[in-house]
Amino acid sequence: MKESRNVESFSLDHTKVRAPYVRMAGKKTGPRGDVVTKFDLRFAQPNEEAMPIAAVHTLEHLMAEFIRDELQGVIDLSPMGCRTGFYLALFGEPGEESVASAVRAVLAKVAAWSDGEAIPGQDPVMCGNWKDHDLAGAKAWAARWVEGIDRKGWRCF
Repeated sequence: MKESRNVESFSLDHTKVRAPYVRMAGKKTGPRGDVVTKFDLRFAQPNEEAMPIAAVHTLEHLMAEFIRDELQGVIDLSPMGCRTGFYLALFGEPGEESVASAVRAVLAKVAAWSDGEAIPGQDPVMCGNWKDHDLAGAKAWAARWVEGIDRKGWRCF
């Protein structure tokens, strides 16, 4: 019998999913009827690998800045504590395929980011750990995600 959990990802069988992928992880309707949809953007294969924290930090800065150019209604982009991906929360009910397309566009931009170009928010005023970044690592993980999605598609199973 599967144990009931309050956290959606604790009910996900992490041994069956195949990264990289985009998965609609849940929807909530607020008291005024607003719908918020959460997506699981997985980069690393769960329980087999994890992204280094400095690369995650840089990916967070770049993705959080540029996802808003691709999708309307972005509430938040947050790294997973397990360091295998990110959660993306949006107003509305966009489909997985449209989110995957937008994330792919953002990550293609990250993968091509110039080494001399500043990372958005990498400044002691805007970031609480501004020295802990790894642009080369972020670019490598972004390129890997794009290549994986292009090769296998956006689905996780």
